[in-house]
Amino acid sequence: MDDLKKRTFKSDGVAVLGLGRFGSAVADSLLSLGHEVLGVDIDGARVQHWADHLTQVAQADCTDIDALRQLGVHEFRHVVVSVSRDLESSVLTVLALQELDVPDIWARALSKRHGLILERTGAHRIVYPEASMGERVAHLVTGKMFDFIKFDDGFALASTAAPRFLHGKTLADADVHKQYGVNVVGVKRHKVDFIYAKPETEIHADDILVVGGDTGQVEKFASLTDS
Repeated sequence: MDDLKKRTFKSDGVAVLGLGRFGSAVADSLLSLGHEVLGVDIDGARVQHWADHLTQVAQADCTDIDALRQLGVHEFRHVVVSVSRDLESSVLTVLALQELDVPDIWARALSKRHGLILERTGAHRIVYPEASMGERVAHLVTGKMFDFIKFDDGFALASTAAPRFLHGKTLADADVHKQYGVNVVGVKRHKVDFIYAKPETEIHADDILVVGGDTGQVEKFASLTDS
């Protein structure tokens, strides 16, 4: 580990272990949201690249519990594991964090098997960025949806063009929940602030509807955009 003094972070600070493409994207986003970020990576070039951007960076072996303790990683409530060298390294990193009693460990997994191992090792939340992005692109590439987010419990949110047969109707008249099993959360309209759905909200021809519900029902509703 490089000779770096441990600094005190705010309570909402986050440690990101591994500054590859995923880890650096998470770290950068956290920073833009106002969080302090400790970035750790064994690769000196990555550490040098982020040295002037993140709150603090350190070159260290993330599987080394003593190095993590010296950096004060155990004092963080939230730690993201994005070690990309191999499966063993990510598992050993999660084990080290578990031994340090980190209360909220997020870990990137390359496969379901990898995720299962990380979960059994002590990770509290597993992230599958490649699989999630692949599924999202698959839904968007057909042009039926403008955005799509699927949650673990089978619930999904999507934005899709308002079907023609709903144009001119209020949400109360359309009653899309009864007819299609989805709920309209809001309406996005050109040059108008986001409209939170109300019974009296009228659907216009160029509206984009933000809908939520069972994944299958959301997909079926989005397929109606040409109707």
